[in-house]
Amino acid sequence: MTKTTPPNATRKYGASPSDDAVVEPLLPVPIPHTNAHLARGIRAGRWVFATGQAATDYVSGIAPVVVRAEHPLNGESQYKREARLIYRNIEEVLAEVGAEITDAVRIDQYYTTERAMHPYHEVRHEVFGPNIPPSTSNLHKKFSRSEQTIEIQVMAAVKGGGLSVNHESFRPSYDISPVSGYSPALSAGDFRFVPGQTGEALKDGEGPLDPQVRHPRSPWRQWPIKLETDFIVTRKLKPCLEGAGAGLESVVKAQVYLSDREDVPGFNEAWLSFFRGHPPATTIIPTASPGFGINALRIEINTISLALAGDTKREVISGPEAPAFDGYVSAIRCGDLLFLSGLYALKNGRLIDEAKVDERQPFYGIPIKAELRAIQARLN
Repeated sequence: MTKTTPPNATRKYGASPSDDAVVEPLLPVPIPHTNAHLARGIRAGRWVFATGQAATDYVSGIAPVVVRAEHPLNGESQYKREARLIYRNIEEVLAEVGAEITDAVRIDQYYTTERAMHPYHEVRHEVFGPNIPPSTSNLHKKFSRSEQTIEIQVMAAVKGGGLSVNHESFRPSYDISPVSGYSPALSAGDFRFVPGQTGEALKDGEGPLDPQVRHPRSPWRQWPIKLETDFIVTRKLKPCLEGAGAGLESVVKAQVYLSDREDVPGFNEAWLSFFRGHPPATTIIPTASPGFGINALRIEINTISLALAGDTKREVISGPEAPAFDGYVSAIRCGDLLFLSGLYALKNGRLIDEAKVDERQPFYGIPIKAELRAIQARLN
């Protein structure tokens, strides 16, 4: 049985949990033009993580079978070819631990162009059938490989690890588009996975944006990002969590996608007001602008939470440095998982000196390496 601790208990980094899970890199491949290797996935005890999945053969960037440079428009869409190879790559990773695509508990997909979305969704329906895990989709400017338009990350349960993956069937507070077709929530042990939520209208035909997220005279009367955040939490996220046997107080991780960095303070004001000093580990991820399926949207939020009636409890972890934003927590441990808030190379609330460019001698040092080393030190 998973060891539990009182809600909101605090433990310092460096303390060892009693149920350490073996961490195993899966299918490591060379990173081109370096001496390093990339694990195509990671097994951590009962879980497997396949992040940064692309349509690559791990030799030539995006695989020639996808690009078809000499006749790219022949046959089905290049976006479909790209999606199919990504899923084959994901299935190879999952197979290494005896898992299948049906063991996925959440799937997030990112695109560089809206053109990729519909072909991708058609392939996803073929792969998952009627039970598509909770997911998030948004747009980003560029990926690490030229000609790449889609990237996916997957979290799945390992068979035999004591986790049963169950797609919830309650009716959510909003209409799920058949284009996406995902489940309203998914359960795996004490964990609850909920789809990414936006300010899209609750009901078909009410407009692309729900009337509640834009005041008729906005932005002059009400702050759009706060309206949108409040609507997502109260009208979509909270009812969805309750349908899955969870609640706002049991959220342990949130990923927040924002298309405008200027919205961060307004978002934080609205977001933190819902958690009474005990927010989940939260990471803010910038998207393109526009960054979502509806161009006028500003934000999308996805969450992982715990069942209120479960045995697993949340434990707040204090890191060596204060979190990036006032009111945030460094991390939350729950059972065999540790969820961190977004990490930055900060010290005393400011960027570390080693990561700043010295304008007097700008070609000395590599600031990005200094940032990465500082973030790795925070992790340790």
